Amino acid sequence: MDSVNSLEKAGNISIQLVLVNDGSSKNVSEEHLKFLTTEIPTVTIISYEQNRGKGFALRKGVAETKHDLIIYTDIDFPYTQDSFLEVYTTLAQGFDVVPGHRGSAYYNDTPFIRKLISKFLRWTLKTFLRLPTDDSQCGIKGFNRIGAAVFMDTEIDRFLFDLEFIKLAAKRKVKFKKATVVLKPDVVFSKVNLRILARESVNFFKVLFRK
Repeated sequence: MDSVNSLEKAGNISIQLVLVNDGSSKNVSEEHLKFLTTEIPTVTIISYEQNRGKGFALRKGVAETKHDLIIYTDIDFPYTQDSFLEVYTTLAQGFDVVPGHRGSAYYNDTPFIRKLISKFLRWTLKTFLRLPTDDSQCGIKGFNRIGAAVFMDTEIDRFLFDLEFIKLAAKRKVKFKKATVVLKPDVVFSKVNLRILARESVNFFKVLFRK
C-alpha cells in the first residue's frame, strides 16, 4: 500500500493495482484482503486455490488491467521507486515493451546458485538467441497494449515465461527498450527450487524452438 501511494505521488500518476494470489495460503487471510480493499478501493484481487506458476498468474492479472500502460513486479516491490518510474517513463515515450535490466551490481549480494543460473542464462541469450536483452528474468517489465497482446500469447506457466515473452516480442519486432533497474538493499532472495528448475529445462527447449 505504501509503495503504491508513494509511486502515485512521485510520478503524478494513477495506479490500478492488480494482485494475483497464485494458490497461496501462507500469510494470506480474509483480513488481509479486506484491509487492502478498504485502503485501496480500486484494487483488483484475483485468487484461485491451485498454484499454477507466475506466468499463469500474470496472464490472469494482465487480463484484468484497464490502463494502456502495464507494469508487473513481485508482491514485495523489490525494485527501487526510481526503477519503477524509469520503466514507466520509458513506456510513456512510446515503446511497446520495456523490460528491466539489472547491471553487474545485481550480483554483489546474489546467492551462488541464483548467480550461476542467471549468468548461464544471460550467456545463452547472447550466444544463441541474440535477443534484445540478456536479462530476460528481471522481475519488473512494462508494456503497452501492443506489448500486452504479445505477453498474452505466452504459454509457459512457470520460470521461463519471461524468456518466452522476450523472444516473442523480438520476433514480432515491437518497439523495445531496456530500462536500468536496481534492487532495494533489503531484498531477501527466495530459495531456488531445483525440482522446478529441472522441469523448466523442458520449457527452455520449447522456447528455443518455438516459431
